[in-house]
Amino acid sequence: MIRAITLLSAATLLAACAHTAQKPTSDPGVGSTSYRVANDTGLAHYSLALGQVAMGATIEQHVPPAYPDSELAACPPQVELPARVIVDTRGNVGEVRMAPPTAQQPFAEAVRKALQDWRYTPLTITRWAADADGNSHAVDTEAKPFSLDYVFTFRCEHGHTSVSAGPQSPAR
Repeated sequence: MIRAITLLSAATLLAACAHTAQKPTSDPGVGSTSYRVANDTGLAHYSLALGQVAMGATIEQHVPPAYPDSELAACPPQVELPARVIVDTRGNVGEVRMAPPTAQQPFAEAVRKALQDWRYTPLTITRWAADADGNSHAVDTEAKPFSLDYVFTFRCEHGHTSVSAGPQSPAR
């Protein structure tokens, strides 16, 4: 009798600890976007002459692209989209060059839309010279357009979004 009560108690305790596996949710995923400066992609750099100094070409305002709502239900595998950003002499994005396959067009549009609002410190090249007394002074300053290559990564996750940015690279 004691043995039966012990077995019954043990079975009751085990049943209380057991849980039912929950069915995976059928909710659409949550998308996240990140971007990084692409590794050396062969862009030409400005050649500076003796006495010239380049400054600027740094990002001031940037919001990553939003994950396209139209793609959340399908939750496609990770999409990596390279893009070349052409920045004008005022520091505004003048052009975005991409060649995505048709299936990635919604992601390309998200990149283009976000980049419309990105702002950079203009790239300026200043020529310095010294006078007869050895004092240096700026002779002239010219703003120049420049380009940067990025890789935008879109992930569909079940959970929270995350955004990260890679290190900056020199202007080209």
